[in-house]
Amino acid sequence: MELLTNGSNVLLILLGFGLLIFVHELGHFLAARWAGIRCESFAIGMGPALLAWRRGIGLKAGSTDPATIARHGKTALEMDDAELARNGIGETEWSLRAFPLGGYVRMLGQDDLDPAKVSSERRSYQRAPVWKRMIVVTAGVASNLVLAVALFVLAFMVGVRFEAPVVGAVVPGSPAEQAGLRAGDRVVAIDGSRVDTFADIQIAGAMAKPGQEISIDVERPATDGTAQPRTETIRVTPRKDPASGLLQVGIEPALSPQVGEARPAERRLFETTMTRLGLGPEGTGPASSPLRTLVAVDGAPAPTTTSLADAAARSGGAPVRTRWRTDAGTEVERDLRPLPELEQLRTLPRGEMPAEADRGLVGLVPLLRVEGIPDGSDNVGVLLAGDVVLRAGTAHGPRLGQLRAQLATRSGGTVDMVVLREGAERTVQAKVNARGLIGVQLGLALDVPMTASPHAAAVGAGGTERPTPVAPLEILPRTRIESIGGRAVTDWASMRTALATATAEAAARGEAETVELVLTSPTPGHERIEGSIAIAPDEVQAIRELGWASPVPAAIFEPLMTTLTAHGNPLTAVSMGFHQTRTLVTMTYLTLDRIFRGTVGVEQLRGPVGIVHLGSRVVDRGAMYLAFFLAMISVNLAVLNFLPLPIVDGGLFLYLLYERFTGNPPSVRFQNAATTVGLVLLGGLFLFTFYNDVMRLFTGG
Repeated sequence: MELLTNGSNVLLILLGFGLLIFVHELGHFLAARWAGIRCESFAIGMGPALLAWRRGIGLKAGSTDPATIARHGKTALEMDDAELARNGIGETEWSLRAFPLGGYVRMLGQDDLDPAKVSSERRSYQRAPVWKRMIVVTAGVASNLVLAVALFVLAFMVGVRFEAPVVGAVVPGSPAEQAGLRAGDRVVAIDGSRVDTFADIQIAGAMAKPGQEISIDVERPATDGTAQPRTETIRVTPRKDPASGLLQVGIEPALSPQVGEARPAERRLFETTMTRLGLGPEGTGPASSPLRTLVAVDGAPAPTTTSLADAAARSGGAPVRTRWRTDAGTEVERDLRPLPELEQLRTLPRGEMPAEADRGLVGLVPLLRVEGIPDGSDNVGVLLAGDVVLRAGTAHGPRLGQLRAQLATRSGGTVDMVVLREGAERTVQAKVNARGLIGVQLGLALDVPMTASPHAAAVGAGGTERPTPVAPLEILPRTRIESIGGRAVTDWASMRTALATATAEAAARGEAETVELVLTSPTPGHERIEGSIAIAPDEVQAIRELGWASPVPAAIFEPLMTTLTAHGNPLTAVSMGFHQTRTLVTMTYLTLDRIFRGTVGVEQLRGPVGIVHLGSRVVDRGAMYLAFFLAMISVNLAVLNFLPLPIVDGGLFLYLLYERFTGNPPSVRFQNAATTVGLVLLGGLFLFTFYNDVMRLFTGG
């Protein structure tokens, strides 16, 4: 609901959106005046007039017509040019309308909603030559494109910061992983076109033809000690991501070593995470200074957080030595213990992008932990950071999907929960909001050697299921794992090490292995259970290949940024502005093409509410990014207005082409029917995008 709480940003975006509409309509107005067509009204917005101004009448609340009638006995529309001149009244009423959903210039004898309202007057729309009317119709689109170029030039003269085209992480099982893209790769071109920002990579993936490869040129950091990176070409076939509905290659942007300033709603999570990792403020009291920049990892400079991820992967579980710079400018060292990677207990069929799946070992799954509680959550003070979820409703040791199922049946109510807090079990009653959420951030309790509800079956490639190794033991949720293969277990890292040790010889031989487990039941009396599990050869190998991950959440770091700038050269800025405008025109048409093909979901379309919502976030990134954003919207307005649809400029242009070649305009009957179809299409599109936009406000999309 940021849109409803960030009023100044919303106002800026509304003013910017109004500017785009004003420029579009001003293009029509100036062209009409040049063509000698009388302009009766210039409106920003639709619906009833809030304010209106007419030369000779002044500024009025509502329309200027009542004041004109009171003074001259008739409206300005009823006066000819001579009467207007004699009475000192302007022919055009300038108005601000109630609904900020567009605007219009009404010319004498031209009404998009009533094609029969024509005029034979000398200065009517119909009396102007067809070629002049074509210029009038296209002037709005041209004005938006000129404005877009101007805004791009302004942005590039100063410089605009974007996420750099550097791979920060590769999604497991994604096309990028299968093709060989790696963290740290800098993408320089896709299908021969230069790449400047990470958004260029995302757009290229989304706009690819289904099932068709794209060629990605990357600069890969040298691994042989030389200073120069090497260039490689990698071919990737994007796949549709079920979450976004877009074709994607499956990579995430790189992160800088700079710790970000958390948004107010995330500050509690930010502070809790830093303290839990031992990265809290250096010093105590008012003189304390928070850690702000990751300087080095294992003695080597850290230009991105990939350095930390790589060090964790190499660590074998041993602590990673890091050096940080505080806000006060001092440098401190911290040892960070890597997190053990776990098995993905669901393998997706080829052709699907990875989705949320439980991770664990041999069917055992870690319990859920409350990592943080944002300010404003209904459960501030009810749940605490560090709480481990032992029960939610009727689900003991719920996995994430099971927890969501419990909450979904209690929307708008409460749920009884049992949590492990400071070594003791506590019962709390958590509030569930209308969307079935408890408003907390959840992670895995990897330091607690207990299992959530175990998986009885794992889903492999092709959707086939097979029992997990622990399935025959029928282990209850909240069972504590005491030892594996004779080695004591104290957390999930030691559990994985014990499994890897017990299966090491079998992994070398490529064989199955039977491993002994000692467990403590969660039932009254906590009886000791001994059993054995049979681990198949492929899972033995999978356990052996599991690595280690950075314990520092990516969310605390700022993205690695790059600046697009003309370095103060106006000619370069103009060239960049034209290039960006041309690119966006092409991309907008491609987006429409992909929507019709079904590779871009219509749910990705945004209406006015969505534009304002997105724009309110954009404002936080600075004035030049706002100018860049408005330039993009201006291009989109131009393209959408020139589509060959009734009641928009493109449809009117088609009518003029028909009149140019046949000598007569389309029949009024045809125009009425086309107008009705156009209104239904655009009205349906507006309602659809409005619904999606509002849902995004409440779901944080």
